[in-house]
Amino acid sequence: MFALLRHAYKKRPRCSAALRGETRAVTVNSEALRRLSTKSFNVPPSAEFLARVSGICTMGKLPFQDSAEGLDAAFVGVPIDTGTSNRPGARFGPRQIRAESAMLRRYNGSTKAAPYEALMVADIGDVNVNVYDLKDTCKRIREAFSKIVAAGCIPLTMGGDHTIAYPILQAVAEKHGPVGLVHVDAHADTSDVVLGEKIGHGTPFRRCVEEGLLDCKRVVQIGLRGTSYTPDAYKWNRERGFRVVEADNCWHKSLTPLMAEVRQQMGEGPVYLSFDIDALDPAFAPGTGTPEIAGLTPIQGLEIIRGCRGLNLVGCDLVEVSPPYDTTGNTALLAANLLFEMMCVLPKMKYY
Repeated sequence: MFALLRHAYKKRPRCSAALRGETRAVTVNSEALRRLSTKSFNVPPSAEFLARVSGICTMGKLPFQDSAEGLDAAFVGVPIDTGTSNRPGARFGPRQIRAESAMLRRYNGSTKAAPYEALMVADIGDVNVNVYDLKDTCKRIREAFSKIVAAGCIPLTMGGDHTIAYPILQAVAEKHGPVGLVHVDAHADTSDVVLGEKIGHGTPFRRCVEEGLLDCKRVVQIGLRGTSYTPDAYKWNRERGFRVVEADNCWHKSLTPLMAEVRQQMGEGPVYLSFDIDALDPAFAPGTGTPEIAGLTPIQGLEIIRGCRGLNLVGCDLVEVSPPYDTTGNTALLAANLLFEMMCVLPKMKYY
């Protein structure tokens, strides 16, 4: 793909010349070519040279490859909403996140992270889910992610509803053992049974605890809020050793001090980051299935993710984007940026 792009840039009409009906050669210097591709790492083409609306719709316009072999990290979609309890549409999340990710550029201007100079990254497409059978879908997800982590690749997952965290963590724990968890969400997702079913987007972390996939003393849940079925909705979580940070304890403050404590809690062991977009207030992220008022701000979301810098992250996900309820595209745009930020705090990152 990048070879074709380089060929396309050799001769191209300048805008003013084109308006006059003239064609002139445009010289792209070596620096520009370097920004389009490199032998060492995959580098997405710059919008300075390739229009954002052009090209194949991959995450961040990265190259696509059909496996995780040779990659340090990979963006992967899991397009399901079979586990949702309220508004559907999350099956279209990966597609819309990819579309909005065309706005992403090479560097993190705030943290000075240079992911494409440190990691080999690609978009490896979507898991082939079974939209008629949630249990079979979970099996397919577990098998797909077992191959990803076995290849030494860190998955950066686009959901899909939050059910996907359960089979992903099965695969991650198979390699790394019980992991710490930074869970950002409006909901605890630790229900036991919902409408007679044990698998759904409200139950994944209960199943993970039962199977020993989590190191419970290294679990933090941030942003929890909303009405509840019992007076103490998070009693079960605390009894297992989870740290629960409810949303009203996050109002009107920076979460940077909280994340310093979280880093101490997580230590040097493997950590998984799971971010439900409904952790953010629906004023910022309306395109989701179970919105709750009075949530986190995008700034706080960034503080949480950037606060994971230095952790031994072995996987990340961003779930519950529902494009049918995202009329402006802003929810998916937020999601794309948050996924980029997750990539920017992975181990071995380069910073300027």
